[in-house]
Amino acid sequence: MANYKDALKEFFGEECLFNEPMNTHTTYRTGGPAEVYVYPQTPEQWAFVLKLAQAENIPLRVIGFGSNILVSGKGLGGITCSTKKMNRIVVDENRITAQAGAPLDKVCELACKAGLAGMEKLSGIPGSVGGAVFMNAGAYGQETADCLEYFDIIDWEGRPATLLKEDVKFAYRHVDGLPKCIILSAGFTLKPGDFTQLLAARSTVQHNRVAKQPLEFPSAGSVFKRPANDYASRLIDAAGLRGLSVGGAKVSEKHAGFIVNFNHASAQDIKTLMDQVRQKVKAQFGVELELEQILWGDFE
Repeated sequence: MANYKDALKEFFGEECLFNEPMNTHTTYRTGGPAEVYVYPQTPEQWAFVLKLAQAENIPLRVIGFGSNILVSGKGLGGITCSTKKMNRIVVDENRITAQAGAPLDKVCELACKAGLAGMEKLSGIPGSVGGAVFMNAGAYGQETADCLEYFDIIDWEGRPATLLKEDVKFAYRHVDGLPKCIILSAGFTLKPGDFTQLLAARSTVQHNRVAKQPLEFPSAGSVFKRPANDYASRLIDAAGLRGLSVGGAKVSEKHAGFIVNFNHASAQDIKTLMDQVRQKVKAQFGVELELEQILWGDFE
């Protein structure tokens, strides 16, 4: 199996890294190394990686900004692909097209400056466009799917396709009916608006994020999905878990829905704390908190 690494290095050159520390690629700032880390940027490069992974039966993962992922301290076997160098954004009249690795916040900023309404409340979300489409990221009553028109993908066999929003079902932090694929880019159609009002709305959202969220520490945003007719943060707070810590990880005192890496937390510290919070909330309120964040690799 060593030859697949040689094949990737030969094909990607400097865009192929071995034993790449994942703590530099996730917002939790923790996690072990990726065995192989590559930066595909064209459909042809994606097809090469996908076909190689299929042929050799190698695990393959795709990461944007790593803002919703916890990587095990044991690291990741196989191939980890980053979309970060696919970051082009084009504004054309009332439409914005953005590659998967473009920062969602940058798309929001350009929309507001162009006087295009519909994405201003997504300002400050620290993820990529691909990740936002994949999990239907949202905030303050707006979701990625609201203005989405279509998105370009490449399937696990290396075949490109375009999906319309209607082809899948967007739900809360989830997309039903999405085939096993990689999102390459997305197209958004927005409504004309007053750019001064939109920039003011964007500024308000950003101010609220700073005021209410523990942005001074590494985290990956909301740990748990919102339970029916309630908030995970309210339940965690009511269970007296604000400030609960394991190693260098703790439930944020500023926002109980966040777990922060306040002192060189290991990935296992964070995972153990997640488990403790879920157990204590279940014991007190009978509510099973569902992870919004994605776990990669092996945990105890």
